[in-house]
This record gives sequence, structure tokens and C-alpha cells, in this order.
Amino acid sequence: QVQVVESGGGLVQPGGSLRLSCAASGDIFNIAVMSWYRQPPGKRREFIASITRGGRTNYVDSVKGRFTISRAKTTVYLQMNSLQPEDTGVYYCNTILNVGVDNVSYWGQGTQVTVSS
Repeated sequence: QVQVVESGGGLVQPGGSLRLSCAASGDIFNIAVMSWYRQPPGKRREFIASITRGGRTNYVDSVKGRFTISRAKTTVYLQMNSLQPEDTGVYYCNTILNVGVDNVSYWGQGTQVTVSS
């Protein structure tokens, strides 16, 4: 059993900041990648950022320079600065584990981020 739990969402004014956290727990032996996705209202879930076991990061162009992903053991963070209304959505954490020759993906339940004045 693996649990993935996000926290840190909320309501923030444009230009503000939020820090999201995602804690993975349970039968975790080999985390390959931890990622953040978001789903804006009425739209599909989209990739935001990822960090590999080796610390390599990747970002979607729209958040480069504003968002920073980091990781401490089995917790991944997303520091979001200069937030804009278009950043509004439900933010989901995804953890991929290497299990033998397979990659197994786990999702959290999501945390709401609303950017509005």
C-alpha cells in the first residue's frame, strides 16, 4: 500500500505565493520520479513539474521561473511564486515507483489552488 497526500492549497491573490507539499508513505522502496500536475476548471489535467531520483527537474514552459520543485526523501514540494489567475486549479501529486521491471504510478487526491482578487 502506498499513500500520496497533498497539502498547502488555498486562496491567494494574483502575485502571491503558495507552497504545496506531497508526502508519499507506505511500501515505498524506490521512487523514480515525483511530479505535480494541475487540472484547471473545465480542462484536462496537465503536467507542471517533475523531479527524478537523481534530482533532475523539468517544468512546463508556463511556470518556468515562477515555480520550483524540490524533494526531501519521500516528500516533494512545489514553491509557487508570482501566481496568476490561470494557475487556478486542482493540483495533483504523482509518484512513480520502480517495482522490479515495472513502473507503478500513484496519485494523490488533489489540493485546490485558487488565484483571485
